[in-house]
Amino acid sequence: MARPAHFPAWLPLLVLLLAAGGATAQTCLSATFTGGRTFLKCNALPVLGASLHWTYHAENGTADIAFRAPSSTAGWVAWGINPTRAGMQGSNVFIASQDASGAVSVLTTVLESISPTLTNGSLSFAVPVPASAEYSGGAYTIYATVALPNNSTSHNTVWQAGPISGGSISPHNPTGQNVLSMQNLDFLSGTGSGASNSRLHRRNLHGVLNAVGWGILIPLGAMIARYLRVFEGADPAWFYVHIACQISGYALGVGGWGLGLKLGSESAGLTYQPHRNIGIAIFALATLQVFALFLRPDPKNKYRVYWNVYHHSIGYSVIVLAVVNIFKGLNILKPATGWKTGYIAIIAILGGVALVLEAITWVIVLRRRKRNQSSGYGNGTNGTGLQL
Repeated sequence: MARPAHFPAWLPLLVLLLAAGGATAQTCLSATFTGGRTFLKCNALPVLGASLHWTYHAENGTADIAFRAPSSTAGWVAWGINPTRAGMQGSNVFIASQDASGAVSVLTTVLESISPTLTNGSLSFAVPVPASAEYSGGAYTIYATVALPNNSTSHNTVWQAGPISGGSISPHNPTGQNVLSMQNLDFLSGTGSGASNSRLHRRNLHGVLNAVGWGILIPLGAMIARYLRVFEGADPAWFYVHIACQISGYALGVGGWGLGLKLGSESAGLTYQPHRNIGIAIFALATLQVFALFLRPDPKNKYRVYWNVYHHSIGYSVIVLAVVNIFKGLNILKPATGWKTGYIAIIAILGGVALVLEAITWVIVLRRRKRNQSSGYGNGTNGTGLQL
């Protein structure tokens, strides 16, 4: 029997998932602005769905900027530069909000403390063109021209979003993405770096490893074992492909799980308890599955039926918990909608293929049973049917 080509069946699914996320890179490039404004550079900022657009003027050290971030009408957004350090304290910020009549205004202030009393005032650097703002399409856009401090192009930048309460600007969420909204930006080259970028990269890597490992390869491996074994010509290739998928999925999933533990240890006081607990359960159950391979009885052993019940129960439990936890993780990360849509599409494809194969394999199994009965071989499936 010819051996099947070992083309990784999960590769197209991974490409679909990454392509969905990659589409977000076009968001800032395709943005348009009122008044015919245009900007030469843009960055899709790593958190809060914000983007920064600017044109740097080397001849006088100024930059025309447009900062855009999503918000409800009952919210505010802010962007600024910290001339002295990384972080919010000491930042010179522009805060856009609107009053009960819908009029949008910009407050400029220096954040002298972590919980400042906000008063409109001058910034520590010049603002040749006074700031203005608008609200449209569920997002604020702040426009300003700033003289970059110290005649330098590289600066610590910050941005935020929060609620309006009683007509006043209220504190933003002290956890999640709101504590990651800072980076060092070079206005000349357009490159951004900083702790927020590094941490966000690791959070995204954690999500991708878990989604591909637990959420794609493990279900795919289960489908291979359930359906391909019915086809006599696929034996024993289906078993090796099944094991390859499961081991690869387990390795990626454990990598993502370990990275999640590391991220959790770096976020003292910030714990996503349900997501964490489900992740631990997935790891424990999947590890039991791996060790169960060493205790796998011979197919003719009388205890094999109990091992099958155990193996299938644990396996399907891991798959269900993994899908649930991946969506919980997406809700925590709050990436662009393309990521969530991409994973939903992958799950829908796997589910659709499973339904079709379920029908096909049932027909094959029933016909084989009927043929075996008429041939005097009994009611069994001769080792090639579905174990239901």
